[in-house]
Amino acid sequence: MRRLALAALIALGLAPALQAGTVAYRMDPAASTVAFETDFGPDLITGSIPLEKADLRLDFANVRNCRVDVALDVTGAQASFPFAAQALKGPKVLDARAHPRMTFTSTSVKGAGDVAEVTGDLTIRGVTKQVTLRARLFRPKGSAPDELDHLTVLLSGKVNRSDFGATGWSDMVGDEVRILITARIDAQG
Repeated sequence: MRRLALAALIALGLAPALQAGTVAYRMDPAASTVAFETDFGPDLITGSIPLEKADLRLDFANVRNCRVDVALDVTGAQASFPFAAQALKGPKVLDARAHPRMTFTSTSVKGAGDVAEVTGDLTIRGVTKQVTLRARLFRPKGSAPDELDHLTVLLSGKVNRSDFGATGWSDMVGDEVRILITARIDAQG
């Protein structure tokens, strides 16, 4: 996500509004979601994992100064039905007792049009793998082109749970987990 903001702003025609210096952003947990879905035979298991903390520092003039670190609370993970929620947090999948936190730290971003590819290190169950998410950045409807205080970031991607050792119930649950993150971020004064 380091260059996400810049790539998205350029794509959205906001480049003239770039600010100098690093701006700290706070993620609004009440207006942000980390959702997932995976196949369960012909059906889907859906759910969410709550945000524990987010450190977002964006420099729209010099993206090398940007930093994004996010942690999720695995112990609070929810799923579309009780058995799935219990299994998700259990030792065969996320193992929330031994690994209560999931983290993502961005390492690079490449922009193409109004979409950016955000690459970073995702750690689940103590296993770190590089993943790439597609991202889009939006200003609130009706806001001025130079308004960068309140933004929404949409990120999507997929991972194979087996890559992180989350192999439980593989005979019933798909390996691919699709991720959809909606993050509302506000500049800190």
